[in-house]
Amino acid sequence: MEEIYAFEDFAIGRSFPLASRQVTAAEIVEFAAEFDPQPMHLSEQAGRESILGGLSASGWHTASLFMRMMFDGWLSRSTSEGSPGIEMMEWKKPVLAGDTLSGRSTVLEARPLRTRPGLGLVRFLHEVDNQRGETVMRGENPIMMRLRGTAEAGE
Repeated sequence: MEEIYAFEDFAIGRSFPLASRQVTAAEIVEFAAEFDPQPMHLSEQAGRESILGGLSASGWHTASLFMRMMFDGWLSRSTSEGSPGIEMMEWKKPVLAGDTLSGRSTVLEARPLRTRPGLGLVRFLHEVDNQRGETVMRGENPIMMRLRGTAEAGE
C-alpha cells in the first residue's frame, strides 16, 4: 500500500517530486486554440518570429501541466482538501514543443488551522524545470491537509 501524506508529513524544507511530462506541439496548439489563441501558441512560424523562439505553451497551459504533474507526483497520495488560492506564479522561460518538464514542491511553512480542527495549512514553493535544468515556472500557494487520524474520513 502506498504512503498517504497527511499534514504531519509536510516538514519545513521537505521536497516532493513532480511527475515528469513531455510537452507536445499538438497539445500546445490544442490548449491555445481553446484558451489562449495568441499566434506564438498556435504556430511554429509565429513562435519563431516571437521573443519566445518557437512554438511555446501558454503560461496558463504550463500552470495546468504543473497541476497534473503535482497530482501525479504526490498530491493524489495526500490528504489534500484543496487550496484557498495561489500567492505567486512566475513564468520564467518559455515551454517549447518537445520540452520535458520535471520539478519539485518544497514545504515553506506548515501550521494547524485553529478555525478548522483536523486541518493544517501547508505553504509550498513549486518549481518546474525543463530538460536543461532551467526553471520555467515558479509558484507559491497554501494547500489544506487533513491531520493524521482525520485522514480516514476522506478515503
